[in-house]
Amino acid sequence: MNPRIPRPDGPAGRPLRSDAERNRERIIAAARTVFARDGLDASMASVAREAGVGIATLLRRFPAKPDLVAAVFADRMDAYAEAAATALDNPDPWDGFTGYIETACAMQAADYGFADVLTTTFPTAKALEQRRNEAYEAMLELIHRAKATGRLREDFDPSDLVLIHMANAGVVNATGDAAPDAWRRIVALLIQSCQTPARGPLPPSPEHEALYKAMLRAGPQTPAAPTPAPHTKQDQDGEIN
Repeated sequence: MNPRIPRPDGPAGRPLRSDAERNRERIIAAARTVFARDGLDASMASVAREAGVGIATLLRRFPAKPDLVAAVFADRMDAYAEAAATALDNPDPWDGFTGYIETACAMQAADYGFADVLTTTFPTAKALEQRRNEAYEAMLELIHRAKATGRLREDFDPSDLVLIHMANAGVVNATGDAAPDAWRRIVALLIQSCQTPARGPLPPSPEHEALYKAMLRAGPQTPAAPTPAPHTKQDQDGEIN
């Protein structure tokens, strides 16, 4: 979470920390709703409207969209990392591998925003990226173990996990409420394609650097903060500028 930004005192000389904290929680709750419904392409302005606060207030709490994304999805990324750790604890590496994919893809299907988060990198959101990296390291070991059992095809590459998440996110975002369980079929097809015996060789996997750049380009754009009007004392929600 971002540290609270120092605020000037209110008219009576009392800090407006309780107002600031309430607005922050309203913004996070609104962003959960908006991102879950519309994905990360939703604008900061739409989050502000949902929260009932001015855009200037939102941008004081969260100056850039990655700051807001990190606050909103911290718990979900924790759950994602824990799912990878749980998969690693499974005594059957293949069951752990497939169980992880199904769990992570179910998390994507439940929240359009999280479907995007798993296929987007946020270099400035250090805590979020750390949890992603923890999950990735656990999966590297799980992939190694699953291959050792002979059930995971030898040419499976860690970057294929990213491609699976990208494919699932595409299905989730395309089918929406019209076919909410369509993701289950694509995930089953993808899992079966990972299993031995392989029906044929795979094309080369994308270079990891190229895939990282693709995830970076997919990230939410940061809007410039609006310039406050001269002599403005309060936002429409009553927070002092």
